[in-house]
Amino acid sequence: MNNWFKRNGIHLAVTGIFLAICFFFLTPAFQGKTLGQSDVLGAQSTQKEINDYRAKDTTILWTNQIFGGMPTFQIWAPYPNNITTHVVSAVKATFPNPVDTVLILLLGTYFLFNVLKMNPWLAAAGAVAFTFSSYNMILLVAGHSNQAFAIALFAPLLASILLTLRGNYITGAALTAFFLAMEIRSNHVQMTYYLMLAIFILIGIELYHAVKAKTTAPFFKAIGLLAISTILAVSVNASLLWSTADYGTETIRGKSNLKASDKEPNEGLDRDYAYQYSQGVAESVTFLVPNAAGGGSGTETLDSNSEVVKVFTDKSAPVEQAVNIAGQISNFPGMSMYWGPKRPSTFGPYYFGAVICFLFVLGLIVVRSRLKWWLLATVVLTMLLSFGGNFPFLSDIFFNYVPLYNKFRAVESILAVTGLCFPILALLAVKEFIDNPDKADLFKKLKIALYIVGGLTLILVAVPTVLLSFRAFDQVDGVNALTQAMKGDSATANAFSNALVKDRTNLERADAIRSLVLILITFGLLWAFVKQKINATVMSVAFLVVILVDLWQVDKRYLKDASFQDKVEAAQAVQPREVDNFIMKDTDPDFRVYDNSAAMKYDLFNPFFHKSVSGYSAARLKRYEELIDNQFTKSINQDVLDMLNTKYIITTDPKTGTASMQANSTACGHAWFVKSVKYVESADEEMKAISSFAPKDEAMIDKQYKSVVEAKPLSADPNATIKLVSYNPQHLVYQTSSAANQVAVFSEIYYSKGWKMFIDGVEQPYYRADYLLRAATIPVGNHKVVFDFHPASYYTGEGISMAGSILMVLALGGAAFTELRKKKTPEVMKA
Repeated sequence: MNNWFKRNGIHLAVTGIFLAICFFFLTPAFQGKTLGQSDVLGAQSTQKEINDYRAKDTTILWTNQIFGGMPTFQIWAPYPNNITTHVVSAVKATFPNPVDTVLILLLGTYFLFNVLKMNPWLAAAGAVAFTFSSYNMILLVAGHSNQAFAIALFAPLLASILLTLRGNYITGAALTAFFLAMEIRSNHVQMTYYLMLAIFILIGIELYHAVKAKTTAPFFKAIGLLAISTILAVSVNASLLWSTADYGTETIRGKSNLKASDKEPNEGLDRDYAYQYSQGVAESVTFLVPNAAGGGSGTETLDSNSEVVKVFTDKSAPVEQAVNIAGQISNFPGMSMYWGPKRPSTFGPYYFGAVICFLFVLGLIVVRSRLKWWLLATVVLTMLLSFGGNFPFLSDIFFNYVPLYNKFRAVESILAVTGLCFPILALLAVKEFIDNPDKADLFKKLKIALYIVGGLTLILVAVPTVLLSFRAFDQVDGVNALTQAMKGDSATANAFSNALVKDRTNLERADAIRSLVLILITFGLLWAFVKQKINATVMSVAFLVVILVDLWQVDKRYLKDASFQDKVEAAQAVQPREVDNFIMKDTDPDFRVYDNSAAMKYDLFNPFFHKSVSGYSAARLKRYEELIDNQFTKSINQDVLDMLNTKYIITTDPKTGTASMQANSTACGHAWFVKSVKYVESADEEMKAISSFAPKDEAMIDKQYKSVVEAKPLSADPNATIKLVSYNPQHLVYQTSSAANQVAVFSEIYYSKGWKMFIDGVEQPYYRADYLLRAATIPVGNHKVVFDFHPASYYTGEGISMAGSILMVLALGGAAFTELRKKKTPEVMKA
């Protein structure tokens, strides 16, 4: 045991330092406060019905709380047979949010830099550099915990792959399986996809060198083991991946059902929607100078010394009033301090650190490892793709031809991969200085890096307008809107605009000076090492401190102590209106509410209290999306509200904000028998047909279901009844009575991958009607009709996950045993 502490003492010390950093950087988290409260409350809204059943120790995989009904796979679903579920739960139970994620970032990246054979202090510096890259901290503030958690697993997964490729087959493959399983379990497919692009580049470069060095046998052995690791990681997450794959084809990321609309992409997301958050080309200067693009929308405040405030104080306005006016004007288009292209807003820049940027360029010059070419290729690719609509040539190729790429939006987030590549190459440059005995040559190259990065930064200090415009693309629109608001005072509007440009320039210049100082400090440390004035340990510790100070200062602009809030439950934070209280007295278990004041695709309020026709989910069903776009955008289709069993309609007076409610007497109810069936040729025809129809009397059904509909002769019984007798979101029971075979329509969303219908215990076919509802032919007589949601993707997948989890434990155990044997063997030989 004493030998173990002796061997690992420095790693324990580094871990202790990481814990201390977390404590001081995230002190409020240890006091029970939390980040991203708005996102938490939003999740509570979306999960309302799910959580109600969880409180009864019941798990549901379908909820009717939002958008009429949808699977819970991408809202909340348990995966108890997945071992990583329990690992994640254990981590989150041990450390408060977001300390858990930050620690995984630190320790995982530290592991990577140790695999790259750096000394522990240099590895710790690298871990701090990636962890505290501004984007990671901004994600935490925004409450995007899944995305941050996925990014936290980038480094240990890459480390495990490198171990395998370098010949540590058993341990490397076992760890690859584990960290890849964890990465998949984080359930942020977009970030995992972006990392895979980097891994494919790495494998390609490794293959090239294996062929060149005639070492293909060990390479393909490693690839074979990595393939097995991937299969194991996928099997552990079988239920998650299978359910997501099944559901994904039916969501807004799947194929369009409508062919007539030019606005609809054939498959995947709409291009403009996918590119909405694209990195500006010039905006990438923020890697080096954080406020080069003005910081974040609304995060950089103006004080009494700002040029824009002087515009109003020069007109004799009191300082406090002038500051308030300037703050209000910042809400006009293009009039905030942020002048980059992201709209509607951005929280902050991608800042990798002045120290890291300087060392990255130095790494391009001095690093001899083939990893340099992997890192450079990955950086170039990810940067070009991050530009999206601002540099569409490459992005459009990927969007149109590369599988799955068009399923993701906010393409700028691929810079999370860039943000890992920068510190890897940066710290490899420092390692090269430590390992390479030719210090004279290194010093020449160090000066070249200083001329390049220092010179660029000096330009950004002295004449920044050579590289940056400091004018937003929509600033002219803002000036026009401001002129109108000021009743035609264009002079003041233009004066404000020009003063704003000066403020943006001053903000950038202050940060550029700061970056220049950090670059000179970095140069000085390497110079001192080359001149043997400090040793490698002192230099490494110094880099750890300087990098931490650099990033800490910028991160605290966005992740402040004030960003934390006391944990608030929905019942405390969101109070029902009088109309909500009235509707909640209705004991009917299954009806919907429409609120005309809520944005149908972004409604986080109404689902707190009602089953709603609106809601918020980035994975909503494609057919429901098309229904909203075609039946609720220009005007509200009452017939569609009726077929969705919208029992109450809330209207809000735009002047007073007072909400009123009316019962919808024409709502169709839970289920009903129709008098007639009209067959349509296509989805477009069906959408047109429901634009004006009598849903209680007729059903619009695609002709593909005609043989199922008319399997038995149809007739009409005006006295037939059908009623809901038992409600559970995923288990609905109806009682029917009819003297004829009739078509029944159910006010439930059609989803074929999991829903089954039983009549008197015998499974029977059902079909889609009215574009997105369920319908079935009910035979003559009295019957018990049951709809049961039992998706094979989940339940069979859970069985596969259990088998995969057992194999995972065995693989990790085998790797641990192998490592122990390796460490004991020298001692035995010595004895």
